[in-house]
Amino acid sequence: MEIYGLQKLTLLDYPGKTACTLFTSGCNFRCPFCHNSSLVFNRVEPLDSGEIFSFLKKRAGILDGVCITGGEPLLNADIAEFIKEIKTLGYKVKLDTNGSFPDRLSSLINEGLIDYVAMDIKSSKEGYQKAVGIENYNTQNVERSVELLLSDKVPYEFRTTAVKGIHTEEDFEKIAKWISGAKQYYIQNYRESDDILCSDNLSPFDENELKMFKKRLESAVCKVILRGIE
Repeated sequence: MEIYGLQKLTLLDYPGKTACTLFTSGCNFRCPFCHNSSLVFNRVEPLDSGEIFSFLKKRAGILDGVCITGGEPLLNADIAEFIKEIKTLGYKVKLDTNGSFPDRLSSLINEGLIDYVAMDIKSSKEGYQKAVGIENYNTQNVERSVELLLSDKVPYEFRTTAVKGIHTEEDFEKIAKWISGAKQYYIQNYRESDDILCSDNLSPFDENELKMFKKRLESAVCKVILRGIE
């Protein structure tokens, strides 16, 4: 499995852990608000795998965990073998996913290969095709992944990047019903970057709007957090 980026230290990506982040390339979604478009379209060169594992060996016992993100990591059929290699070094592994590969996600959980999952809820079910940039997108696989995580087989979080031009208050009300009973849900505000896939007519919400969305979810979700605001 090839890695296309390395963040050597993060105190935010893996809750309660000091970690590094590895970036995979390629994605099956085309979310217009994606801030990693160079990874989505494979416009970066892979890193040397030997150097990656040399770094991980040197940091073993210093860092607690490894975050694997993308792109969409579960596009890689050999991800299980890659994670096994990381686990032999004593790391906890956090996986970021869009939830569109429920069978592969289930297999990794059942094998005990991932210790924490962060799954993106792109929008309400009705708003998914707009949020992921795919006409007539069928949310069946995403729904299966939601059900899997709600079964509490592994620590997890759901999260949504809130984007004015993509989301409405009604979307968040519907998300609340969809993931009712979830342990924790993060709302993270859209931010501009030089690597946005398509920023036309997109903007962040203001703080009061985000707090309103949070209030809509608090009756259904145990813990709702505005990431980057509180």
